[in-house]
Amino acid sequence: MPESKPTAGARNGRAIAEVTALLADYAACIDADDLEAWPDFFTADCHYKITTAYNHAKGLPVGLIYAHNRAMLEDRVVALRKANVYEPQRYRHIVSTPRITGGGVTGGDGGRIEAETGFLVVRTMHDGTQDLFASGVYLDRIDLSGNRPRFAEKIVVLDSDKVDTLLAIPL
Repeated sequence: MPESKPTAGARNGRAIAEVTALLADYAACIDADDLEAWPDFFTADCHYKITTAYNHAKGLPVGLIYAHNRAMLEDRVVALRKANVYEPQRYRHIVSTPRITGGGVTGGDGGRIEAETGFLVVRTMHDGTQDLFASGVYLDRIDLSGNRPRFAEKIVVLDSDKVDTLLAIPL
């Protein structure tokens, strides 16, 4: 009996599961302050940007944080650990189920998928004070072609134009 090929729905279902797991692991990495592992979630030639909804809607290219490759993300972690001075804090991410917005694993897309995922980040300061630090959406292009999914592009779009000056840790 010939082997049956997975249907498009099954392949897309597997992609959604991989994207969901990637996002959960990404948030857990940041929340656990395992920032040295954070760049490994990205491809070597990735793009990472944190911007506001207003700037994103206007197509303004400058981000609050911007990196155009994984080496820049690694440098950011070194700076956070050795050079930057900021009040000790922790994040706790709450991430929605991703919505696949483009790409997919069924066509000639090179194994890339696009997803949109809502998030909230609660920040806990060293004195125990907690606040809703950030809300917004992740706009991701994810490379599914390797041995594990990685972000080729992650644009973090913040709902508010008011950004706390303590934006040190990646979102």
